[in-house]
Amino acid sequence: MKIIQIGTGGWGKNHTRILSQLGVLSAICDTDLKKSKEYGEKYSVNYYDSLDELLKSEEFDGAFVVTPTSTHTQITKKLLEAKKHVFVEKPMTYKSEDGEVLAKLAEKNKVILTCGYIERFNPAVDVVKKLVKEKKFGDLVMLEFHRENRMPLHIKDVGIIYDTSVHDIDTANWLFDDMPHVVFARAGKIRHEHEDFASIMLGYKDDKVAIISSNWITPKKLRKFNAVCTDAIISSDFISQEITVEKDEENETIQNEKQEPLLLEIKSFLGAIEGKNEHIVKAQEAVNVTKIAEAALLSSLKGIPIYLDLK
Repeated sequence: MKIIQIGTGGWGKNHTRILSQLGVLSAICDTDLKKSKEYGEKYSVNYYDSLDELLKSEEFDGAFVVTPTSTHTQITKKLLEAKKHVFVEKPMTYKSEDGEVLAKLAEKNKVILTCGYIERFNPAVDVVKKLVKEKKFGDLVMLEFHRENRMPLHIKDVGIIYDTSVHDIDTANWLFDDMPHVVFARAGKIRHEHEDFASIMLGYKDDKVAIISSNWITPKKLRKFNAVCTDAIISSDFISQEITVEKDEENETIQNEKQEPLLLEIKSFLGAIEGKNEHIVKAQEAVNVTKIAEAALLSSLKGIPIYLDLK
């Protein structure tokens, strides 16, 4: 299998490392030729500063698009038109209507289009998903997410909702196995040109709720979530991948093997290309996350709940 990568920025370098480790990386493309050359030489693959040039010169099966959000639509469209399987880093597009167009194009050309919602592949989330599905601790009624960190300097084109909160929006949808019908949010900015702190409430059927708190203000990196069930609270840390269960009389620690989520995510995409029945984020699910993020920004702007009808 041959895989190309477009974009080698702050997060993209991790994709390059893993794709090279797996022996599938065949070419690199970055508009910064110096960076493209650096990674091309480091991993002994062809390198380009033009996607058109790469498409003319290379034969490949799939592509990773790890570029700024504002460029995703144009790049992904070219790759889908060339009938290539595409993995786009989150969020899939800045506007949900662009995502709808890409999802339809992928379906028409019978290729895979997926999006990098990495927490789906976090072993801790996988364990919590199984516990919830089995109703081991009763019914899941509420999810609480907390993500805090200093503002990343390389994120310029979007605020914290599109960059950070989207992870928890997708994870909430995944754990509830449902889409919210109402969104209410408050957000503001202190140091960034877009919002750098936000609190989002997602309402699901049967009064189930997800509360998502994200900020780029606090100095400490924190990524945790709680799954509130009728018989216990399951708490987990996205970073350490530790899971604890608080019940009436006792606390229980659930043991699980720590693994790199990005490696698992990339392997799933490669397996899907090979026709294996792998779990991947469906294109429409990624479009829905963007619709929810749009609704959160609109809710914060207008100070009202936004009602959605997501498929």
